[in-house]
Amino acid sequence: MSNNNEKTFPSGQALSGQYVSQQDVASLSETSSAEIEVGKPLKRAMTKRHLVMISLGGAIGTGLFLGSGDVISQAGPVGAILSYLLGGVIAYMVMLCLGELAVQMPVSGSFGEYARTYIGPGTGYMITWLYWLTWTATLGTEFTAAALLMQEWFPSISMWTWTLLFAGLVFSLNVSSTRLFAESEFWLSLVKVLTIICFIGLGLAAIFGFISYHGHESAPLFSKLTEHGWFPNGIFPIFATMLIVNFAFSGTELIGVAAGEAEEPAKTVPKAINAAIWRLLIFFVGTIVVICALLPYEMAGINANSVSNSPFVTVFNYIGIPYAEDIIRFVIITALLSAANSGLFAASRMMWSLSAKNQLPKVFSKLTRSGTPIIAIIVTMFGAIPGLLSEHFAPETIFKNLLGVAAFTMVVVWISICVSQFNFRRQWIKSGKTVKDLKFAAPLFPLTPILGGVFCVITCISMVTDPSMQVGFVCCVLFIIACYASYNIFYKNKAV
Repeated sequence: MSNNNEKTFPSGQALSGQYVSQQDVASLSETSSAEIEVGKPLKRAMTKRHLVMISLGGAIGTGLFLGSGDVISQAGPVGAILSYLLGGVIAYMVMLCLGELAVQMPVSGSFGEYARTYIGPGTGYMITWLYWLTWTATLGTEFTAAALLMQEWFPSISMWTWTLLFAGLVFSLNVSSTRLFAESEFWLSLVKVLTIICFIGLGLAAIFGFISYHGHESAPLFSKLTEHGWFPNGIFPIFATMLIVNFAFSGTELIGVAAGEAEEPAKTVPKAINAAIWRLLIFFVGTIVVICALLPYEMAGINANSVSNSPFVTVFNYIGIPYAEDIIRFVIITALLSAANSGLFAASRMMWSLSAKNQLPKVFSKLTRSGTPIIAIIVTMFGAIPGLLSEHFAPETIFKNLLGVAAFTMVVVWISICVSQFNFRRQWIKSGKTVKDLKFAAPLFPLTPILGGVFCVITCISMVTDPSMQVGFVCCVLFIIACYASYNIFYKNKAV
């Protein structure tokens, strides 16, 4: 049953699938999501605290707890800090662009709807499917990875038992109500956030000698940052690791999807975006500074994909925190479930928005009494099967390719956000409106969308040069071509 505080908005007429005219743009500041969405009502059940934690939870995951060690070992201490700073700046520019669009048009179709309106209907169709693929590609691997970690604690219990248990839990949280999903994601994300805060706090205390640290009689301070030179492996690794770093920041854009179900989006979305991105910058960069100051950079990447060799576990052990490995294992399981929870939410809303525009059968926009798209959620769960099977059929190959697919598709979605905001702002000004008329305006236009888009393109190019990512890249390109082809064959000449 839905929460009494949840608000609904009525169905209405979708925008045309063509480019928006200047007159249309002029009226968008008064256009509610009710005039953009079609179909039965979704629930406006999310508050600012939900949006902030959904964004933080989407970004803070295994990419930080395990992947940070690889970035440090490749780019060196200073290089890794610069890499995460650059990644944070890119994410911030993209989120500013998204904020401007999401406040003007808080719709569940989010980037797909923006691309459809401000780039072209075929691109909007492609972006919607691409974002669905982004989350669905890794959904199964998250359940499998969480199950494998649980099996380390309970070896007598089958991995499939844990997999089905976690899948059932995430499915239930998504299907029950938007409010329950938001609350569950809030608490799952809070576990990760508190862990990061404790890690940075204890790490800084060890760095400045307030608490003892293994192998150091005096405060280590920041000598390890440059003991092998500023860039021991050169400048290039900073850019070579950008795909890992950008993927670590992915998930922040979930605010755009959640805006379609947020209370008072004009107030909550801008506050949530600013709060989330600054916290992420502090958490990510602060974490990397602590690791680099306390561990030799070569050590950070040794078997870093294993929980026991996570730089978090090593630092906690050296500080003297008992059961460090078990603590981080629990946090990583929480991170995996949080990512799966958010991913299922985002992917199902993409399918719902396609159905609402008659680009999928109407059954996909069927809602439960509590306002959740039940069929879209079920079908997305089935899309996770390849990831579930990854542990039994060439796990390394399947996992790396699925990760490559997710990373590339996410960057393409970010590019579309920058292009959509660039076109939106130009049309807004041409229509006679001013920047002051916007409810939320991305600063430094046109520099913000241009730089955000250019850096994302550079990240895509770095993926092409990485042999381990090339299969995923080719699969993504073929998927994009298939999306455009299917749109032109089935929907180009139909009004949606």
